[in-house]
Amino acid sequence: MTWTNDLILKKQWKNCSGKKLTGKDGILTPLIKFLVETALEAEISMHLNSEDFQDKPNRRNGYNKKTMKSSSGTFELNIPRERNGEFEPQLVKKHQTTLSDEIEGKILSMYNFRDDL
Repeated sequence: MTWTNDLILKKQWKNCSGKKLTGKDGILTPLIKFLVETALEAEISMHLNSEDFQDKPNRRNGYNKKTMKSSSGTFELNIPRERNGEFEPQLVKKHQTTLSDEIEGKILSMYNFRDDL
């Protein structure tokens, strides 16, 4: 994560004490949303910078919204897209509407691992 993302995370979690972990107003759902969207941004950046596209100019073209369900609640994701329509995210596949417990666990363990450093 960049220092900008670190600042966003710190600001977002500044007033979290006393709030529920899961559910409608829980703090876990926004954390998962933030981390998944950050990973999707990295995915599209890698896609656009890959050697396969050096000869064919391509660039970002906004976002598609997708409603996702997870064990901690429902949230809306902003999925980045590009002009040629060739980007297929690996973390959240097309037509996927449920975030698996496995992915959720990995996201949380990555965040915890980062805090331990």
